[in-house]
Amino acid sequence: MTVVTAERITTAAQALSVATELAAEFAAGAAERDRTRRLPHEELDQLSASGLLAITVPAVYGGADLPPSVVAEVFRILATGDPNIAQVPHSHFVYLNLLRLAGTRAQQREYFGRVLAGARIANAQSERGGATVADISTVLRVQGDRFVVAGTKYYCTGSLFADILAVLTRLDDPQGISGLDSGEYVAFVAALEPGVRIVDDWDALGQRTTGSGTVEFDSVSVSRENVVARAAAVGAPTGYGAFAQLLHAAIDAGIARGALEAAAEFVRTRSRPWFEAEVERAVDDPLVVQRFGELAVSVAAAEATLVVAGAAVDAAVRSSGTTHAEDDTERDDAAQASIAVATAKILADRAANEVSAAIFEVGGTRSAAATHQLDHFWRNARTHTLHDPVRWKYQHIGRAVLHDRPPPLHGVI
Repeated sequence: MTVVTAERITTAAQALSVATELAAEFAAGAAERDRTRRLPHEELDQLSASGLLAITVPAVYGGADLPPSVVAEVFRILATGDPNIAQVPHSHFVYLNLLRLAGTRAQQREYFGRVLAGARIANAQSERGGATVADISTVLRVQGDRFVVAGTKYYCTGSLFADILAVLTRLDDPQGISGLDSGEYVAFVAALEPGVRIVDDWDALGQRTTGSGTVEFDSVSVSRENVVARAAAVGAPTGYGAFAQLLHAAIDAGIARGALEAAAEFVRTRSRPWFEAEVERAVDDPLVVQRFGELAVSVAAAEATLVVAGAAVDAAVRSSGTTHAEDDTERDDAAQASIAVATAKILADRAANEVSAAIFEVGGTRSAAATHQLDHFWRNARTHTLHDPVRWKYQHIGRAVLHDRPPPLHGVI
C-alpha cells in the first residue's frame, strides 16, 4: 500500500522538470537494480510523491489535465534513466483514461481523488491458454447485488507496487440478471482485498524490476460501483488505443536515448581506438564517428515521430470530447492518431534495439565486461519491444495508404 503525501503538479513545464530530476536520480542505480533485481519500491514512492502519476486527472477533479503529448514526454524522459520505472505506471495512465472516457461521475470522483493522494493502479489483464492474447476467460459472476471475480492473470506490470488492480473480465449475462450488457468490463479491485494473491514470479531477461508478476483472484467480491464497461472507450473513436501505444513508444524512445548517451560516454572515457585508424582516441576514429552519426539519426527520428504522434493523439482526445459522438472529424482524428503512433512505435522499436546492441559494436571488447553492466539497455529494449508486434503496425499503415482503410478500434493500435 502506497503511503505518501503527493505533490500537485499544475503545468506541463513543471511535469517535465520533475521528470528530468527524477530520471537523473533513477539512472544512478538502474543498472545495479537490474543486475540484482532489487525492486524499486522507494523509487516508486518517490514517483507517487512527486505528483507525476496524477497529471492526467481532469481539472474538474483537481488535476492538471495534461494532454497525452506531455504524458508521453514524461515517460520518455523517465525511460532514459530507468525504463523499468517508466513502464510501471503505463497501465496506471491507461486505466485513468478508461475512467475518464467510460467511468461514472462517482467512479471518477473516487479514483481520481485516490490518485491525487498518491495511489497507484496496475493492470491484471493478460491470460494464458486462450487461442490469442485477446481471449479473456476471467468472468464476472453475479452474486446478489455484487459480482465475484475468479481467475489468474499474467504479466501484470506494476502489480507488486499497486494499491488498485484493474482486472479485465468478461460478463456473460444473457438473462439480464445484472442489469448490465454482456461484454468486457474492468473491475477495480484493492490489491489487499481478501482473495487477491500477487506472486513475484516475473523472470524475463529484461525489464526485470517492473513487478510484472502473476495475480490470482480466488472468488474476490466486487461491488457494482467498481466495475466499468470498456465499450465506450474501446469501441468508439476516442484515441484510447493510440494513447496506450504512445506511452509504449515513448518508453522505447527513452531506452534508445539512454543507450546512445551511455555508448558515447563509454567511448569517450574507456574505449581504445582501432590501430588502423591511426588516431590517439577512439572518439577520433572516423568509422566510430560515422556510426555514432547513424545512431544519433535513428534516435532523433524516433523522438521526432513521437512528438508528431503525441500531437495527433492530443487532437483525437480533443475531438472525442465527452459525448463520444461518432462524427467524421472524430473518426478521422482517431484514425490519424493510430497511424501516427504506429509510425512512432516502429521507429522507436528500431532505434531502441539498434542502439542498445551497437553499444558493444562502438565500445569494443571491454564494453562486454560484466562489470560495466551495459547489457541492461539491450535486454530492456528487447523485452519491452515484444509487447506488441510492429509487423502489424506496418500492416495498418499500408492499408491506410493503399485502401484508405482506418485501423481497427482496439487497445493496441
